[in-house]
Parts: sequence; structure tokens; C-alpha cells
Amino acid sequence: MQSPDEWEIPPEFQPDPDALAYDLQNALDSVVSLRARVPHKAFTAEMLGTERAGQGVVIRADGLVVTIGYLIAEADEVWLTTTKGRTVEAHVIAYDYESGFGLVQALGALDAPALSLGDSHRLSPGDEVVVGGSGGRSHSISAQVVACQEFAGYWEYLIDNAIFTVPSHPNWGGTALIGPRGDLVGIGSLQLQHQAAGGTVVPLNMSVPIDLLKPILNDLLTLGRVGKPPRPWLGFYASEADEDQISIIGLAGDAPAQRAGLRAGDIIHAVAGQVVTSLAEFYRAVWALGPAGVDVPLTLEREGDRFDVIITSADRNRFMKPPRLQ
Repeated sequence: MQSPDEWEIPPEFQPDPDALAYDLQNALDSVVSLRARVPHKAFTAEMLGTERAGQGVVIRADGLVVTIGYLIAEADEVWLTTTKGRTVEAHVIAYDYESGFGLVQALGALDAPALSLGDSHRLSPGDEVVVGGSGGRSHSISAQVVACQEFAGYWEYLIDNAIFTVPSHPNWGGTALIGPRGDLVGIGSLQLQHQAAGGTVVPLNMSVPIDLLKPILNDLLTLGRVGKPPRPWLGFYASEADEDQISIIGLAGDAPAQRAGLRAGDIIHAVAGQVVTSLAEFYRAVWALGPAGVDVPLTLEREGDRFDVIITSADRNRFMKPPRLQ
């Protein structure tokens, strides 16, 4: 992603405040730039880097900010900057791996308005939205919802009703997806390439629906995590290959999959005897076996040979550096 200081949305793609039924400037003033620094020895440093930049959205008057979690995972230093140029240090409160949301708390007054949480389930394809970046209109884009559907990520991640919008915002991480009522309906997570009719490749933004935050917000604020047993985690990256196959494309450090001898290129055929042909099927089959720590029987294929292996799953949080206490 580009630095927030190095790009500007062309004027014809910027949101028009006169065409909206809410105060656009006030809504965009709630979006702050976020920079995080992560120790070199952190578990996520190799994959995500040690210097991370994106955005967050103020959702409470005391400076509580929601962002996309990968920006702040294992961070020991976080700084927020408002549209007025005020920079304030913040600390990490929580990163929820299931939803993908992260929370940080400003340690000083941001003097930025809080954006209220909307209802992402009200969105439908065709709805006009604003993808708000830090820096106001010139860093924001007028967009349209093209789909609200399931999304499975290669990093053992699955959510229902992910929100897909076009055109794509160039600095998508942690952007505010602002709904037609001027409230927060999602947080920007990814840019994806979609092949449209005629073979044209169209970049999309995927945002995590804010409805996923509401039922867990209190737990994240009081416990630093969701108050239920964590899901089993295997510690590899997978993709859907041709012919309805799931292929391992990488391993995550000294995690359960590597300890069990799995390799990049292995093909997953079944979980506990249940045939799986998509990432969503695979994740649901694994998670249905029980909480973190449960044994996960897999049927794999390697260089034409099929074999069975049992992986003792883990709690992903145990591999991550916990937030620094303030």
C-alpha cells in the first residue's frame, strides 16, 4: 500500500458532499491515519513487515479507534494522525482473528468526531457508499456495493457477508466504509482482482462488515479477546487450486502444520474423512471438530501419493506477542 502522503484520488472519483444526505466532512474527520511498528522477532513480522501504515476510524469520544487487525498485530508502537494534523500515540487493545477487527486507544485527545456504527446488513448491491481514507475528500472515493457474500482468506479466515465495492481505493487498509446514512458500515481489508465479463480484470475492495464488531465489542474492551474458546489453528496458508482442490501454499513459522511435517504443495482432500473442495468447506470442517488444541485428521496428497496425518491444532494467540500494557 502507498503512503497516505503520496497519492490523491482524481477529483472525478472523489465523493460529492452535495449529493449526500449527511455531513461528509464530519464523517471523514473521524478517519485517522495509523502507523504501527512491530518488533523484528514478532511472529507476523516476516509476512506483514515491521512498519505498517493504513487508517482507523474513531468510534467513541474518548479516542477508541477501530481498524483492520493486521495493521496492529503484535505492534509495540502505534501513532494516529487526524485530518487536522494532530498526532497522538495509541496502544493496542485487541485483535480479533475471527472477524479481522483491531482496536486501539488513543493516549491523548484526538479532537476528532466519532462515527456511529451503522447496520451493514442493510447494504445491497447497487448501494452508493464512500470509502473514506485519512486526509479528507482527496483521499476518499465514491464507490458502489457490488456484492455482499462469503469470503474465505488463505490465512485460515472466513466471514459471511463481506462487502465488495468498486472502484477500488488505492490505500485500502483500515478505510471507513461509510453507508448511505453517513454511519460506519465496514472497515477496509483487502484489494482483490475480479475477472468481469469479457475477461476484463477489475480491482475490488473487500471490507469487513461492522455488524461483526457489535456483539464482540464489549468483550474486546474488557477482556482483550472474545469470551469464548478460540478456534483451532493449523498455521498454514492455502488456496483453492484447479479441479476443486485445496493446496497448501506456505507455512506459518513454527506452527502446528510445520511441526506435523506438512509442505507447500500438499493437496488437502479431507478433514476427518469429510471430503472438502473449497476453503470455506475446509475451515468449517476443521472448526467443527472442537476448540483450539483438538486433533485434526487430514487426508493429503503429495507428489501423487495419498496419506493421512493428524495435526494437533493450537490457539493462534499463543504465537503472537501480546499487547503492551499501559
